[in-house]
Amino acid sequence: MLCWMGWERFDHKAVLIWMSVLTATTLLRTEMFITYRRAAPNQRSPQQWERRYWLTLALSAGTWGLGALAVMPVGDLVGQTLIMLFAVGMSVSAVSCYSSFRNMTLVSVALVLLPCTIWLLLQPSALQQGIALAVLVFASFVVNATRSLSSALETAWRLKHEMEHAHRLAMIASCTDGLTGLNNRRAFFDHASAQHALCEQQSGLVAVLMLDVDFFKQINDTFGHAAGDRVLQRIGTVISACLRDDDIAGRLGGEEFALLLPNTPRAEAVEIAERLRALIAQLNVSSEHGVTASIGLVYATTADSDLDALLVCADKAMYRAKASGRNRVELVEHVRTTA
Repeated sequence: MLCWMGWERFDHKAVLIWMSVLTATTLLRTEMFITYRRAAPNQRSPQQWERRYWLTLALSAGTWGLGALAVMPVGDLVGQTLIMLFAVGMSVSAVSCYSSFRNMTLVSVALVLLPCTIWLLLQPSALQQGIALAVLVFASFVVNATRSLSSALETAWRLKHEMEHAHRLAMIASCTDGLTGLNNRRAFFDHASAQHALCEQQSGLVAVLMLDVDFFKQINDTFGHAAGDRVLQRIGTVISACLRDDDIAGRLGGEEFALLLPNTPRAEAVEIAERLRALIAQLNVSSEHGVTASIGLVYATTADSDLDALLVCADKAMYRAKASGRNRVELVEHVRTTA
């Protein structure tokens, strides 16, 4: 609006350059906000983003201050006054936006006001110097007004965001198995039930896998519980790598894992199960001993099944895989629940 109002008074080339740089800084800050919104909850702490926010804010405020100075018409008092009015207005907006951060407020106000204010102080006209002094008086009011308020608000803001961050981490921890990074038992049943219900609305296909590590007790007894934990961690990594976007996986307890594969054709479900089995068989707890897993796979239409029945059937299939020699996939073609 400033450029539109003063178009006839300002140097057009300087205005266009200023607008281009302002657009670039605006896009940069927008990109930062989008990246922040898309970041994982555990990557949104104020400490991680404060420096980037400061830099983009300083760049934007500095562009405003230096750009206003660049378009300042030397012999046009009306144009100079117009620019200072807008600069003061930008400073007021900075105070309202960043009042909880005193240093941020003062830096923004200084970058916006000081270039033009210093220039006016160096001019011979008393009126120009008076405008500059009035701006400095305004700036002194900002310094005093923000001192106590910003200190209290900044403390409250930091505490609020730290508590929100801690709450998000606690929520993640309550739903995540700390050893494998997969869903824990409760979270698996919550997510799997919701996904199964969605498949049921679409009359889709569904597959459930139950996976149990073979001879896991012997691994713990032979190599120690730390080695057993490493095996579970690696299996969790293998499972995560095999998951598609809509698949649900979780550690139900001990060495037992479950997966729900929504809208999955039979051949694809078998392929996923066999890939899991093969990748797990490549894991080693030592140079001489490998790891294997037995997998029970149930394949059905959601119209003919419920989640509990599928899990029970997959569990039975998994034990049949163990009884048949372990390190294999046992497939059950169809499950029908009875009323």
